[in-house]
Amino acid sequence: MVGLAMLVQLSLGEDPFDGAVFAFRGRRAGLIKLIWHDGVGLCMLSKRLEHGQFAWPSTQTTGRIALSSAQLAALLDGCEWRAPVPRRRPELAG
Repeated sequence: MVGLAMLVQLSLGEDPFDGAVFAFRGRRAGLIKLIWHDGVGLCMLSKRLEHGQFAWPSTQTTGRIALSSAQLAALLDGCEWRAPVPRRRPELAG
């Protein structure tokens, strides 16, 4: 947890104690770790998928992106959240 907080400070140039949630994925994409500061201490959540990989966003240059709470929830559920399939709208009622 401390190593990830140092990575946030040194590599991303961000403050790990400002309340933002920072996500890190393992090399094989089956493990994800989230760290954040809740005002009292540094917290960490880790989750390992039994099958499959976490759908990870592609970053261009900065190494960081912003996710909505719904996108984060879908990411943690192991769902594809980057380009969801649009639902077809019914043409007729009834």
